[in-house]
Formats: sequence, structure tokens, C-alpha cells
Amino acid sequence: MKFALPSKLDTALALVRSGDLAAATAAIQASLGSPAARPTRAAAGETALPRIGGRPQGNFAPARYAGPEGTLDYHLYRPSTAAAGMPLLVMLHGCTQDPEDFARGTGMNAVAEQLGMLVAYPRQPQSANAQKCWNWFRPGDQNRGGGEPALIAAATRAILAEADGDAARVYVAGLSAGGAAAAILAAAYPELFAAVGVHSGLACGAARDLPSALAAMRSGARAAPSGDARFVPVITFHGDRDTTVNAANAQAIVAQATALHPAPLATTVEDLGGHVRATSTDRAGRIVIEQWTVRGGGHAWSGGSRTGSYADPGGPDASREMARFFLTHRLAG
Repeated sequence: MKFALPSKLDTALALVRSGDLAAATAAIQASLGSPAARPTRAAAGETALPRIGGRPQGNFAPARYAGPEGTLDYHLYRPSTAAAGMPLLVMLHGCTQDPEDFARGTGMNAVAEQLGMLVAYPRQPQSANAQKCWNWFRPGDQNRGGGEPALIAAATRAILAEADGDAARVYVAGLSAGGAAAAILAAAYPELFAAVGVHSGLACGAARDLPSALAAMRSGARAAPSGDARFVPVITFHGDRDTTVNAANAQAIVAQATALHPAPLATTVEDLGGHVRATSTDRAGRIVIEQWTVRGGGHAWSGGSRTGSYADPGGPDASREMARFFLTHRLAG
């Protein structure tokens, strides 16, 4: 299938060729935040979510991590049944989004309320990126021990300790630029994250600069894992009509994970109401890689709510499916 190059990417490519990297950066960041359709937004500052099954609403509140790695603001959702030993999910928003918007669009707090999960939503400030994108294509933000990965990992550990969560069940997921950042975090800190979810994102190492980022978004990019990389279970969602980030990037994520798995995997492909779900199982029959291709889906969170941006109510419920996948995985020993 051929994918048309969106006008914003075309503009960014022209700016790169002209040498105007500052303007090109803004263009590529804007393209990563382009919605498939303009949704209806909730009132500014609104953080209320629907009651789940008539039970009291959990707590969704802002907080801040400050440490040697830097400062990171975030929102933390604690379900009404919050107790010691709950799993923790870290959710990384896309460009132009913020934690409140991302929570509304994905509906992940409602899923967490039902399943008993803590959910943290780090906030990328405009001071770090003009479009509030995670800087997934910068070399300084792609490795362990520095940049955004180190800051988010440190904040995750602090949240885990403060909330008395289960250190064996910590997960990370994201959309678009946030999905690319989630893939980087899992690769950089495999001892912290038991599984990763990437929605409409790119593989770790897919780009090292603006030109390679544009190429990856346009056509997909396969990235070889580093020599010390470890396998982390992964679930992906990607619309087959995404003209912002080519769906070939989901296949690249799966290929990278498959190459890192220590033993051969058995893959099954199912057609679920027109959407395609491919699962790879290990010798014990456990699903360790799961890839969803959303038929007719664009650059938006599948099964989401238009009370948030970049979310499409159609398609499979990505939030519920990711949570289901995550809770089947935990760190060994």
C-alpha cells in the first residue's frame, strides 16, 4: 500500500534541504501531532471522567518529580480501590497534547478503575519542545542514563515507591511521538518495564536526526537492536490509513522485538471484524508480541473518545486491549 506524504512532512523535508533546521523541527513536530479528524475538546482544565459502574471516581491529580535528572510534572490516577501492590502504567502523550487531554482521549483511567491499576501521565513542557513532543529523534534522548529516558525512568521509580506499587508490573505506552518514546524507554530500561505499548509510533532507533525521522515517518524504518538490547513484550496499534506515521513502522517494531526474543516464536493472524490481530507466542504458549492493524484507521487512538484530541471512537479498544496484554506480563524474580 502506498502512503501519501502529508503536506506538513513535505514542508519539513523542503526546510531540511534548505538548511532551516529550526523551522523543519517545528514542521516535523506539528506533523506528529496531526489528528485524523478535528475532535470536540472538553472544557479547558476539565479532568472529570465518567463514573465507572456506579462506583466512586478515583483520584486524578497533578504532581511533580524533582531529582538529579531534572523536573517532570505528571498526573497520577489512583483508582477508588487503590491499595498496595497495584501495577503502574506510564502513558506518554503525543505532540500538542497534555496529561488531561490524553487521559480523556484514551479513556485509560476508566480501564484502570475497573482493573485496579495506577496510571501516570508525564507532561512534556513547551520549554523542552515547542509542540510538546517527546524528542524521540534526538540522539541525546534515545539512550539509558541521560535525557528524557533517564528523567521518565527516575520519575517512574519515584511514583512506584510513593504509591507502593508492584515493581514487577510496571508498563509504558504512548501515542505517536509518545509511542516512539515508549519504545525507547523499554529498550533503555528493560529491568523497569515489563511490557510496552506503541500506538501509531516508531521503533527505537528509527531515526537519529530530522532527515531520517522524516524518512521513517514517510516510509517506515527498520532499526537493528543494539548489542546489549533485551527483549521486552510489546503490543502495537496502527491504522492502515495513517498518513502521518506510516503503518510500516508497526511492522518494524514487531521485527525488532522478534529478533531480540531468545527463542523462535509461533505467529497467528486473525481477522477480527475487518481489523487484523497478529500474535506471537513463546514455547509456553504465552503471547509476547501482539500487533493490531486498524482497518481504515488514521493517526488517532483506536477506540478512544473525542472528548480528547487525536482519538477515534471507531476500531478496537486500544486501551482495554493494551491493559489486558500488560497484565499478563511481569518481570521475573
